[in-house]
Amino acid sequence: MILKQLYSSNDFKKRGHELIDLLANHIQDTTSGTNPKTISWNEPDKELSFWEDFLENGKEQDFFEEILNRTTHIHHPKYIGHQVAPTVPITALTGMISSLLNNGMAVYEMGMSSNAIERIVTEKLCEKIGYDQDSGGFLTSGGTLANLTALLSARKAKIAHDVWQDGSTEPLGVMVCEEAHYCIDRAAKIMGLGEKGIIKVPAGENFAMDTDKMEVCYQKAQSEGINVFAIVGSAPSTATGAHDNLENIQEFAQKNNLWFHVDGAHGGAAIFSEKYKGLLKGIEEADSVVIDGHKMLLMPAITTALLFKEKNHSRHTFSLKADYLMDAPEEDEWFNSGKRTFECTKNMMAMHWYIILKVYGEKVFDDFITRQYDLAKDFAKMISDKPYFELATSPMSNILCFRYVDDKLSLNEMNTLNQSIRRELLEDGEFYLVQTKLNGKHYLRTTLMNPFTSIEHLQLLLEKIKNSAQKLLTQHIS
Repeated sequence: MILKQLYSSNDFKKRGHELIDLLANHIQDTTSGTNPKTISWNEPDKELSFWEDFLENGKEQDFFEEILNRTTHIHHPKYIGHQVAPTVPITALTGMISSLLNNGMAVYEMGMSSNAIERIVTEKLCEKIGYDQDSGGFLTSGGTLANLTALLSARKAKIAHDVWQDGSTEPLGVMVCEEAHYCIDRAAKIMGLGEKGIIKVPAGENFAMDTDKMEVCYQKAQSEGINVFAIVGSAPSTATGAHDNLENIQEFAQKNNLWFHVDGAHGGAAIFSEKYKGLLKGIEEADSVVIDGHKMLLMPAITTALLFKEKNHSRHTFSLKADYLMDAPEEDEWFNSGKRTFECTKNMMAMHWYIILKVYGEKVFDDFITRQYDLAKDFAKMISDKPYFELATSPMSNILCFRYVDDKLSLNEMNTLNQSIRRELLEDGEFYLVQTKLNGKHYLRTTLMNPFTSIEHLQLLLEKIKNSAQKLLTQHIS
């Protein structure tokens, strides 16, 4: 009896309609800013206690509403925190289909439509990058996994001996800017490269890679017996949104026979922006590129494209026999995605990309990315015009770091003040932003992810920060 009830279509329809109504109201309340709070902050232990009690004593009909009440409202225009997209509502429906059908994509029989759709999506992305018909790729679960997979492909392509089969017989290394996302370090260590195998190229004043230092770092690694096989360009770095000079990196990679990989998890989406695609000049020469759908392409977490200039590299990364033994039929099995990715089971994430392209067209990506990057430049100008604020660097994307400054305070005091401001904002809940530390200085960090955030909202934020700072300073003096 209970199993029959589990699969009741009438029960599903009733609960589904109720949830859709709840979510539709949530979208209206958040995008319009009717809800006064972006986050209702709670301490971790208190939140844990609430849900422990709810499991025993809460009303089941309240579950979804409580989730909405106790989560961060990314669709709110005052959400300017992490690099997570305010999802296009239609992708909640593709997500629901994927969850209900539960068709993995590892083998074609379980992922007929989704494997075909994935190929169409990845070919479209390759075309936008500027690759030719020899390119290809696949979707995978997040930028961290995609970057690791790309570096595994790089090792297989550039290292003479078969590390996959025989293990590493020499110290190997990857070059990357010191300001790059930590997942590159993590990938290198998972691959057994160790700390010495992560060749950090210093950043310049704008926090992008100082490409004039590449040669010195490369020669030093070689003198230490490290076989460098890849170099990674950030498009952009996570902390500041600074874009590395991909053209310079590509020329260096070509000269030294290195694999050139672009971590475009956040900013690779600018291939769709007529105004800002110039930030990615040189990406068309990359051996591999990562682009997240759940960042600047308005999709749910977690879906990432890993794209290769030569599609053969995507086929051979996890091959269990030598490449020269592979026969033609196996080479052509794009429809069995389990042979190319870490995942044996992968949800039908390709539908998110496809439905947006089908219903709205790629222009929606151009409009969104261009608007958010423009907004960051306007916000930077506003900050520069205020005497109490300082920019870390001029924004190259929609990520912007700034801090409240007071000439009478020491560096440590200013760091403490900005940390306290961020804590007050979090507990207040009207705005949500994050923080970072750059060259020993504590900054407030914003990522302008929401298409409903206006310059007026950001003006209110600066006023709120100024009032908070002056209150905290008064309390400190008294």
